[in-house]
Formats: sequence, C-alpha cells, structure tokens
Amino acid sequence: MTIRVLLADDQALLRSAFKVLVDSEPDMEVVAEASDGAEAVELAKSSAADVVLMDIRMPGTDGLAATRLISADPALAHVRVVMLTTFEVDEYVVQSLRAGASGFLGKGAEPDELLGAIRIAAAGDALLSPVATKGLIAKFLAQGDGSDDDGAVRGERLDALTGREREVLVQVAGGHSNDEIAERLEVSPLTVKTHVNRAMAKLGARDRAQLVVIAYESGLVRPRVE
Repeated sequence: MTIRVLLADDQALLRSAFKVLVDSEPDMEVVAEASDGAEAVELAKSSAADVVLMDIRMPGTDGLAATRLISADPALAHVRVVMLTTFEVDEYVVQSLRAGASGFLGKGAEPDELLGAIRIAAAGDALLSPVATKGLIAKFLAQGDGSDDDGAVRGERLDALTGREREVLVQVAGGHSNDEIAERLEVSPLTVKTHVNRAMAKLGARDRAQLVVIAYESGLVRPRVE
C-alpha cells in the first residue's frame, strides 16, 4: 500500500526537496503541497492523505492550529500529522502532541529519519523514542500550562483501565515498542497490541503519541527533568 503524503511548509524550496525524497520511495508519494495551515487542512480532506508533514511556524494559520483542526475532524481520523521544526526544543511541540500530532522531527534530520518517520506515523505509532523528545515532554508537562483541570479529568478516565492496561500504558509512555513491552511483561506482542488499542479507545486517544501525553498529564507517569 502506498503512503500518501501531504507537505505543509511555507518554504517552496523545502517542499521541493521533501517531494523529491518522498517520491523516490516505492511505498510513498506526495499527493499535495500546502504553503500554510489553512490550505493544509483543506488538502488533507481533498487529497486523501495518510500523513501530513506539517511545519509548526507558518504565516496565517500555523501548523499547531492546523493540527488541531485536522485531529478534531472525524472525517480525518485516519490522518497522521508529523510536526517539522527548526528547533530541537520548541515549546509548541508538546502543544502539537496534545492537539493530535503523532510526533515531531527536526528539519535537520537525515533523509532516512524523515522517511522512517513517515512510515512510523502511517503505521499508527508515535515518534517519541528519541531521548530529546521524551525530555521535551517531561520539561513542559512539568512546568504545566494551565491544563490542570484537564489532567484531573484524564486521571479519572484512567479508572476505566484494567491493571494490565495501566502497566502497558506506562511502558508506552517510556517509548517502548510492542515487542519490547511484550518482553518486559512476558506476554505476546499481539496481547500488548490489544491492550494498547483498548487503552486508546477508553481514553479517546488517536494514537500512541496521545497515550504518552495522557500518561504524563494524568500523573500515571512522572516527568523527570534533567
């Protein structure tokens, strides 16, 4: 199956470079390009994209607002957003994850990293393995941003999880894959996948990235700031 990619960046040169790279792969293709967030939202609807590479900072409707609009649209529930940022540490990254993004990637990433990110997002996994990303989440969730009430509500929603689902959620928040979690908990990867899917359904999470944020916001996992 070919992964359909939408490029959203206000710099035409960068879009061109990304397009050449993506189109060189046999399992993916660029189906549309947007120069701002508003256009990205419309093209996400009309192009049937699977993954959006979304620049955070664009004129007009920025990437954060566009991500919120995409994740809030039931018709776009299958669309995964990967945020692109020039900065390794960007306060908007956590907000992007809360808004529904599957993760983020620096614009200075190697070509293989970018292509891998597209495949990971298309598979429904989170781009949260790098230490920098987990450190970023820990830093900004530790600071808080006025969403304590929301965190309390999510903490109550954890009551719907079984003990095993909570265990799996803790492992997901640690950035571990299903195979790694299966080995740690001495169960099969299929069992882990079932627990992850049930936790997502109970918590209303679009993907693993939101599970990680919920785990931190609810207090199930405590952020560690270096």
